Amino acid sequence: MSKVILILLLLLTVHASVLAENPALMEECEIIIDDFADGIKPGWRSKSFKGTTEYTWTMEGNRTFIKAESNGTASGLYYKIEYDPQQYPYITWQWKVDNIIAGGDSLQKSGDDYGARLYVVFPSFFFWNTKAINYIWANKLPKDQAVPNPYTANDIMISVESGSAETGKWITETRNIYEDYKRFFGKEPPKVGAIAIMTDTDNTGESVTAGYGPIAACSRDPRK
Repeated sequence: MSKVILILLLLLTVHASVLAENPALMEECEIIIDDFADGIKPGWRSKSFKGTTEYTWTMEGNRTFIKAESNGTASGLYYKIEYDPQQYPYITWQWKVDNIIAGGDSLQKSGDDYGARLYVVFPSFFFWNTKAINYIWANKLPKDQAVPNPYTANDIMISVESGSAETGKWITETRNIYEDYKRFFGKEPPKVGAIAIMTDTDNTGESVTAGYGPIAACSRDPRK
């Protein structure tokens, strides 16, 4: 069974704390999934698909984050949390990748590896109807393009960053998950059931290092 299908089965609980690295996010976002200020919150759970990607709480200067290291491995962290995407349509997070996966290809099962992914999971009573939006740091897929995951049409992959131009830099992303769901699945979204992060190289056998910073859900666009 593919890692994507298994990720889709994951579900959630609301958690609040502080965003140390981005005051604007702290002020504007009501649901803080995790700021990683004091480590990885207890609500996160690990799911392995092939070997174990290492997720380590890290401090560099004033920044605290999760460092992910994958060497031909695929495992993710997921956080169960339930909220209404119509009430909290925006998700914002920080991430970076230190390198791009040369053999990565969003259109092929053999290339379904990414330095960084963030999943928003929308569970269904019937698990085969569970949907996910998978925001990716793409290897070759141009920025802002979207394609179905090569394993399942229930997972839409959206390239929010692409290629090596921004590697090594921390970037803050913001997406409207309510509008993304309606656009790509053609209907109103159910409640969010989980947030997941994953760095994986099991298909290509390559190595990659990435970082994940604060993740939050917001009722309005925190950039405005």
